[in-house]
Amino acid sequence: MAHAKNHDYHILPPSWHPFTAAVGAFVMLFGAVLWMSPNVENNTPWIFAIGLVIVLYTAFAWWADVVDEGQTGDHTPVVRIGLRYGVVLFIMSEVMFFVAWFWSFFKHAMYPMTEGSPKIDGVWPPAGIETFDPWHLPLINTLILLLSGAAVTWAHHALAHENNRRDLVNGLIIAVILGLLFTFFQAYEYSHAAFGLSGNIYGANFFMATGFHGFHVIIGTIFLFVCLMRAVKGHFTPEAHVGFEAAAWYWHFVDVVWLFLFASIYIWGS
Repeated sequence: MAHAKNHDYHILPPSWHPFTAAVGAFVMLFGAVLWMSPNVENNTPWIFAIGLVIVLYTAFAWWADVVDEGQTGDHTPVVRIGLRYGVVLFIMSEVMFFVAWFWSFFKHAMYPMTEGSPKIDGVWPPAGIETFDPWHLPLINTLILLLSGAAVTWAHHALAHENNRRDLVNGLIIAVILGLLFTFFQAYEYSHAAFGLSGNIYGANFFMATGFHGFHVIIGTIFLFVCLMRAVKGHFTPEAHVGFEAAAWYWHFVDVVWLFLFASIYIWGS
């Protein structure tokens, strides 16, 4: 037949998703600039919110199409290899993103300067900063995140090696609950911080590094929850479960970043 498929690749049909994603990202960035600009009258977040809605809708629709492709057999072994490469490259870019925040923290921790004078050595943490005790709530959050990673590994082993769907679902449920618990405790910790984001370099580095990590925890929890919903519906097989693999790799990346944050910022840096 003229239209018979005789290769292992997936030829994508025409789609509006790249266009709507670009438009949404531009509108969101443009709205954010107007929202934060002190020179714009009536600077409201509405343009930013419109762009954000477009981006979120595009992400939902695009990933829904990818899920459908996986369920209809378009994700052949060759395609799955390409998807794995894409996830690895994405996680590598995330690693470099956090390297920037660690670089800033270590630079200021090892070479602190007094206010307005780069020629005079300062102290670290800056005078007046009351840091968190790493062996209380930060340690509890570390254990919570490590246990969630263990639950994800259990779920992946149950699927890939035993085809045990009950343990797959139970492991994902535990991982999602622990992810939510970590986020709750992180918000509780922030609410009791004795320093703020602005006004000192310690607070700026602390909240940017741990805050972006917290954002990644939220994204990863959503990722795992979607995998949980798919597992309940009967998706994933021991041979084809790239979506779950991506979520597991991403979650383990979040775990490792937190270990570095806990060791460097909470313990060494305080």
